[in-house]
Amino acid sequence: MSTDLLNPTAHSFSSQHMNNLFEIPSNVTYLNCANMAPQLRAVTEAGLAAVRGKASPWKLSAPEWFSGAEELRSLAAQLLGVETDGVALIPAVSYGIAVAAANIPVAKNQSIVLLDQEFPSNVYAWRELARRTGAQLITVKRAAAESWTDALEPAITGNTAVVAVGQCHWTDGAKIDLERVGNRARELGAALVVDSSQSLGACPLDIARVQPDFLVSVGYKWLLGPYGLGYLYVARKWRHAVPIEQSWLTRSGSEDFARLVEYRDDYRPGARRFDMGEFPQFVLAPMARTALQQILSWGIPQINGSLTAITEAIAQHASNEGFTVLPTGQRCGQMIGIRHRSNIPDELPKVLRESEIYVSIRGDSIRISPHLYNTQNDVTRLFAVLRRAYSRS
Repeated sequence: MSTDLLNPTAHSFSSQHMNNLFEIPSNVTYLNCANMAPQLRAVTEAGLAAVRGKASPWKLSAPEWFSGAEELRSLAAQLLGVETDGVALIPAVSYGIAVAAANIPVAKNQSIVLLDQEFPSNVYAWRELARRTGAQLITVKRAAAESWTDALEPAITGNTAVVAVGQCHWTDGAKIDLERVGNRARELGAALVVDSSQSLGACPLDIARVQPDFLVSVGYKWLLGPYGLGYLYVARKWRHAVPIEQSWLTRSGSEDFARLVEYRDDYRPGARRFDMGEFPQFVLAPMARTALQQILSWGIPQINGSLTAITEAIAQHASNEGFTVLPTGQRCGQMIGIRHRSNIPDELPKVLRESEIYVSIRGDSIRISPHLYNTQNDVTRLFAVLRRAYSRS
């Protein structure tokens, strides 16, 4: 393996500089960003300053109930490449999926198409909708050599009401070609709902070409933000739909606190009607803003290029050690699942934890999800431990 694959200078990022930006001890190998990102020092500082600010609520003006959230909305829109009016601030993926499920018409005997072994947040709302309407839930499986896109397309028919997928499969980074899936859905009159939690911030996404009806993402993974604050993109055609909660903050004129008892039926413009209650998030929003500013400064294409180099190096190591990996063209660059012909040793989680190496085991896949703070030494340490664990199994 060429060490140039992980040469930070070749990808415009210095590993020493990255280590200064994050709070990761030198003895820790953290390859688990798909589970939860470690916190940038700047994000921690923004959170501490916000907590201290909450001690003096008399200093908070009425416009500040909205201005910080609007700045965050604008940053999220910039990252998504959409207009600010298309973004809602939400607490979780399940909230965004619930908004979509509450508004997309689904009739009896129509179908809702999901991926096999999809993350539960993008399953339960559709299961409930199918139960309530009499729709059929179709779970798409794929053959060993088949891509998810090839498996998905024939499952989308003229009877399909909803296609709910991600940009990659959460267990191993297997790629879904959202442009192809989106084209197929539109041709047949189905709505496209995308959970981009495992790609947004680390993998380029052209919403103008994909044209999702709804797209949702958590903020605490590849967006490097705090837990409990995420984002929902709503296509223009759905921006007059019904929100799942009725918050006073989402109503038109809510900025004028003196007139809140003059109840209004109209909402603030665009997707703001879908904002969660208490969306100002006086502590979480400053942290999320800091995180998105950093990602925008780095640039998603540059992040993806560096992470792809790391996962390609991991793929080469894995192949040399007897693991199987998906071909490069069938996976996104920010994470990779490796599988061994032997079962995963029972003691592997314990061995990895004792070695201060952090990855995820998802089904039969060891999911490895690096970020810019990772180095060649992290990959070497991981495979040294895997070699020992599998040699004893």
